[in-house]
Amino acid sequence: MMSMVLLDVRNVKLYYTTTKGIVKAVDNISFELDEGETLAIVGESGSGKSTLAKLLVRVWERNVSLVDGEIYLEGKEILHMPEEEFRREIRWKRIAMVPQASMNALNPVIKIGDQMTEPLLLQGTGKDEALKMAMDALESVGLPRDLVNRYPHQLSGGMKQRVIIAMSIMAHPKVVILDEPTSALDVITQANIMNLLKKLKWEYKLSYIFITHDLSLASELADSVAIMYAGKLVEIGGAEDIYTNPSHPYTQGLISSVPTLRTDKTLSFIPGEVPSLINPPSGCRFHPRCPFYKDRDYLKGLCDEKEPPMVELEGKASRKHLVACWLYK
Repeated sequence: MMSMVLLDVRNVKLYYTTTKGIVKAVDNISFELDEGETLAIVGESGSGKSTLAKLLVRVWERNVSLVDGEIYLEGKEILHMPEEEFRREIRWKRIAMVPQASMNALNPVIKIGDQMTEPLLLQGTGKDEALKMAMDALESVGLPRDLVNRYPHQLSGGMKQRVIIAMSIMAHPKVVILDEPTSALDVITQANIMNLLKKLKWEYKLSYIFITHDLSLASELADSVAIMYAGKLVEIGGAEDIYTNPSHPYTQGLISSVPTLRTDKTLSFIPGEVPSLINPPSGCRFHPRCPFYKDRDYLKGLCDEKEPPMVELEGKASRKHLVACWLYK
């Protein structure tokens, strides 16, 4: 049986104005998220992943200069919806987010319960019902219900992260965006959080967008993987296709740099850095770092001048395997 498309993101852009110029943080990105699916969005720091996450929940800085494209959630366009309607009907209720560095998102002088119930109260939920929803969510993430009476400084880092995750699920949204949800956690706590996310997905029938720079971490949770580079998606497909048949040179470089238990594998690295999003390279934005562009003369005047379209490759997964690279055109 085919899955239903839950979130349909079409040609979205988010630009910022700075003193140095226009930052094209998210530049013409499209993808779909099916009901019950976990889509990992992977890329180096500076690729625009977190900005894309903020765009999906309509949280951006004041210096934004362009918001464009369309986002459909269960068939309803939400990117250009009036802010009051989005706050009342969509944010937290239909789509929620665990932000990056979320352990620092809690106000140290306000009780946990008050912070958890605030967005529900703003949406018109009664105080008693909001408190019950908060306590139920805390229980779901393995924390005691009376934690609502404590302050953030009384909690460990792992407990704070669980509180933020509880906030994201307490209104029973359809989509939860996880932006580096295990960053700054020790290995044991990280593993516990990953197991918790797997449990919650089935209990709450969630769909995840999992933002990370770590391909090995993404493999634990993802059904599908999208690779992001310099504000663009360069490859997307089922997790099996991405890990066993990485097709974009950037994806190949990321995977070859991941340590494994295989003793015969030689680790490599991608030379250079993610380019400035104010003045990105023309054509394919990866071409200055691409080994194929450097070694194959026929790619000169192509990769450095023309932006490659997404083309479909053969794949094993139900999701189409798409790559934006002139090697396949």
